[in-house]
Amino acid sequence: MKLIIAILRDSDNESVSQALVNEGYRVTRIASTGGFLRRGSSTLMIGTEYERVDRAIELIQNNLGPVTEPGTNRASLFVLNVEHFHQV
Repeated sequence: MKLIIAILRDSDNESVSQALVNEGYRVTRIASTGGFLRRGSSTLMIGTEYERVDRAIELIQNNLGPVTEPGTNRASLFVLNVEHFHQV
């Protein structure tokens, strides 16, 4: 199992989250701030099977808005191994 942590602009949150949910991914959103001028960000946590990681990343990339300022990133993605997963 893998955990994708995606940090993206607030303005991209809805389109990215909806695209992931439409393909059966479970998404948890955490409001966050950071970066230059403390702009609004959203952190998405997406748990998925190893085989579905590439598709999730593709969905994220395809649903981000255009770069608004040169030299800025549209999103930062981290893919982590998950040893144990429990729902309570």
